[in-house]
Amino acid sequence: MVERLSLRAHRVSELASQFGVSERTIERDLEALSFQGYPVERVGRGLYRIQDRPPPLHPVEALALFAAGRLLYHQAPTRQYGAALEKLARMLPEPLRDLLLRSTQGLAERRGDSRNLEMVARALLERRVLAFEYRSGGSRNWRPKELLVYFLEANRTNLGLYAVGYERSYHRSVLTFKLSRMRNARLLDEGYELPKDFDPNLYFRQAWGVVGVRQEAVDIRLRFAPEAAWRVLEGDYPGLEIERELPDGGLLVRLKAAPFKGGVPWEALAWIQSFGSRVEVLAPEELRTLWLEEARKVLERASSSVAFTG
Repeated sequence: MVERLSLRAHRVSELASQFGVSERTIERDLEALSFQGYPVERVGRGLYRIQDRPPPLHPVEALALFAAGRLLYHQAPTRQYGAALEKLARMLPEPLRDLLLRSTQGLAERRGDSRNLEMVARALLERRVLAFEYRSGGSRNWRPKELLVYFLEANRTNLGLYAVGYERSYHRSVLTFKLSRMRNARLLDEGYELPKDFDPNLYFRQAWGVVGVRQEAVDIRLRFAPEAAWRVLEGDYPGLEIERELPDGGLLVRLKAAPFKGGVPWEALAWIQSFGSRVEVLAPEELRTLWLEEARKVLERASSSVAFTG
């Protein structure tokens, strides 16, 4: 109740409903809290709060925490994230606190399973091996895995949560696993130590999502049309270097990206394709060929759709 009242003012009827007790019980509890020294204030008819003073924050710090709360809301797969958001909101001054709370009320309707989240978090916090079944993207098969969790990452593109660590049962290498593709997660009795030579910044230095460096990065050269140049110039893209601004306002760009299945930098390719006809892949030749093939397939499918509807 102290946490609730410190977060914002509540009505007696609201607290009674939340805790499943009578309004008279809530009134007695409020009196007990005052007797124990809590600064319970009555701020309206049947409306009470405990004055909570957030830590002093620079305006930019307050904005950073507010932005973190909004990102947490968008990423949250389950309503259990609500408690974390409330604790984060307590650190904010008004009106940011109230704005964050009101903008994240939709968490109550989310019905995601929190068990995998709990198991992954405990695996890292308790340094215990995580066992689970995993289904890769596009696959129908569930395969057993045993992971020594080194790090947790939120994908900048889809905001999904991923566990990074050493998969010891089959791959025997450091890999990235999406939590939503796990099932039957459980902790083994075996413990492990976090390797001192694992550096998340180094691992993700050429990642365009969550695929970290496992082999030499692919060196990519692109030409952007003038109408796309501003998006490239204002973006904070990893490993991207502007080679030259062209007379027509376009750009020649070089970037390095971590390869994935088949040696293809799929995450970077998805970003490239998001520019549509406003970008051209110049090198390497293998990626240019794949980019052109994908473009042809889009055209063929569009043509087939037009013919079918006609």
